[in-house]
Amino acid sequence: MITETAAPRSTASAPTRPAPARGGAQLLVLALGFVMASLDTGIMNVAAHDLRARLGLTMSGLTWVVDGYVLSFAALLLLAGSLARRYGARRIYLVGLAAFTAASLLGAAAPDGAALVAARLAQGAGAALFMPSSLSLLMKAFPEPARRAKVLGIWSAIVSTSVALAPTLGGLLVGTLGWRSIFLVNLPIGIVGLLLTRRVIAAVPGSGAPLGGSGHVLGLLALGGLSYALIEGPAAGWSAPGVLAAFAVTVLAAAGFVIRERTARTPVLPVALFADSRFSAANAVGFLFNFAFYGALFVLGLFLQTGRGAGAVTAGLQMLPAVLVLPLGNVLYTKIAPRTGNRAALTASLAVSAAGYLLLFLLLTPSLPYGVIAVVLAVANLTSGISSPALTGVLMEAAGREHADIGSATLNANRQVGSLVGIAGMGAVLTGASGAYQGTGYAFALTALALAAAAATGWLGLRGRN
Repeated sequence: MITETAAPRSTASAPTRPAPARGGAQLLVLALGFVMASLDTGIMNVAAHDLRARLGLTMSGLTWVVDGYVLSFAALLLLAGSLARRYGARRIYLVGLAAFTAASLLGAAAPDGAALVAARLAQGAGAALFMPSSLSLLMKAFPEPARRAKVLGIWSAIVSTSVALAPTLGGLLVGTLGWRSIFLVNLPIGIVGLLLTRRVIAAVPGSGAPLGGSGHVLGLLALGGLSYALIEGPAAGWSAPGVLAAFAVTVLAAAGFVIRERTARTPVLPVALFADSRFSAANAVGFLFNFAFYGALFVLGLFLQTGRGAGAVTAGLQMLPAVLVLPLGNVLYTKIAPRTGNRAALTASLAVSAAGYLLLFLLLTPSLPYGVIAVVLAVANLTSGISSPALTGVLMEAAGREHADIGSATLNANRQVGSLVGIAGMGAVLTGASGAYQGTGYAFALTALALAAAAATGWLGLRGRN
């Protein structure tokens, strides 16, 4: 998972600076949830092949296992932010950690694919609860701007490192202990997180703000219908009654959501902000970026094992060049953006990523050495490490300080929807292909197209305020 970070907020009266030891404990506790979710996402890309073989999953079944998590996470992310405001961030953070940890235990014990999908849905719901709350608690724990900036940098490095190491850890776990271990590894992290949160994180009172429940329900129906249609369509047929019904639910729920947002007193999304072309463009870029990045990682983990015959451990190691460069890209962003601006850094990095995946599509054959694949992926994803913070930067510029929180939450939710559709779309491409190389080639071509569209959207849509 590439992290999306909320913009720091200023406070009128800063509390006493936490002691270094206590401040370090607070940082560690609030990073644990993100680390757990990041590890889970990256590990699953390596474990997918083994899961498919051990549980006898079809491609659509495997896609549900991966996308079930993203579906509930994306659908509930904004609701979770509202719950944190209403009932208090620490309370919701604890509920989310407990739900994720319990769901991990259920996943480890799952006897079949259906039970595993249910556990993944519950994991996504837990992650949706604790992720926004963790950022809110981090902002409150470190109110001084200078100290907060330093803490956010350390926090981002911790999470980015967990993202980078997840495929290798996943390969080692699956290769030595079996697929159930990828869920069991969450248990000690979750338990420690629960205990330490109660000990070092102060309770935050809720505001009693309204939740906008009908909007969240309509959004969930729209995303659920779209997921079902995209995942089941390739196997059942696009004209199958269930698939057509899912598309109908998607359209009706999406229309209801738009109408509700335009007329409701408490909209789920910041409707007024979308009138600014920069805000709309940033969200479009976020959707396309996550569509490409997470869709490609899903395909890559399967390809290295089914197409090139690598075992789980080897595949995890071979995925390192694609993800280990992400923290380096984050560092490069801090050097490049002050000179070029966020718009130029974003569009240039997206264009380079698009060129890399297009090159892989053109070169991908059984005789292509792994070294070439590794180098091209490293360059393409190094620039992805620049794109992600640049995207957050342009979003914050468009939203302004007044709307930073809701703007960040909207972008984060929108990016998760991009991941959801990207994984489902890539699964459809693989299902319709005649072999691993053809399917992976088509998937990389689709990745390049999405990234090129993101670059063009960013360049044209981020030029100024309407």
